[in-house]
Amino acid sequence: MMENRSIWTRPQRQSRGPAPEHSRAEIASVGVALADTAGLGAVTMRSVAAAIGTGPASLYRYVANRAELLELMADQARGELAYDGTGAGGPGEPAARLLAIAREGHALYLRHPWLLDVPAVPIPGPNAIAFIENCLAALSGVDLSGPAKLDTIGLFSGAVRLTAQTEIEQRRAGRDAAQWQRELAAYLAGIVADGQTPHLAAALTEAASTDSAGQQDDLFERAMRRIVAGLLPPVTGPEGIQAVSGGLLP
Repeated sequence: MMENRSIWTRPQRQSRGPAPEHSRAEIASVGVALADTAGLGAVTMRSVAAAIGTGPASLYRYVANRAELLELMADQARGELAYDGTGAGGPGEPAARLLAIAREGHALYLRHPWLLDVPAVPIPGPNAIAFIENCLAALSGVDLSGPAKLDTIGLFSGAVRLTAQTEIEQRRAGRDAAQWQRELAAYLAGIVADGQTPHLAAALTEAASTDSAGQQDDLFERAMRRIVAGLLPPVTGPEGIQAVSGGLLP
């Protein structure tokens, strides 16, 4: 008999025996609270068992190991995504809907930075499935095959994670995105001063001109707009003119 490799492959309650005293949702909520307060390292079978008022041995009735506990926690956190702003729109609807999901996902990582440290799970939980379903709904009008849409969702979710990770790492280092950009700009200005990197110098000059014109977006917004525009195929307007994914590129 093949061993279950994920908590999602077996029922929450066995067909026989007494009713469980605790639910998976309760256990996951306790783990999430511990991780939010003290980081993922504070989440152990013992600490979660103590928080729900039971012994570690009893907790094994619900989760086989810590890996399963982390699966529950990660999926519970993903349940906070409400998919606001993903309803029908006008031209560029798929891009606008994906951007709305990206904003929610980015905020989720900032609320629960420990999510970045949860290992990849072999099987998605119900809220991960809901994420995929909502992304597919956003892509429903896009001229891509089913497998290509799933690939797009993988790239999209990876981009959201990466941009959030960058911001979280900056916060952990005690600086915000604006401060990091200023420090990077000052460093690169020194690099290009010797004239050995003319293409970089030209790019920095143009970036400075854009900033001075007051057109500098939030880094996350700017990055995700470009990423989403690149992931979606060009759309054709009513006069046969191609536009880039809802006109998201500046």
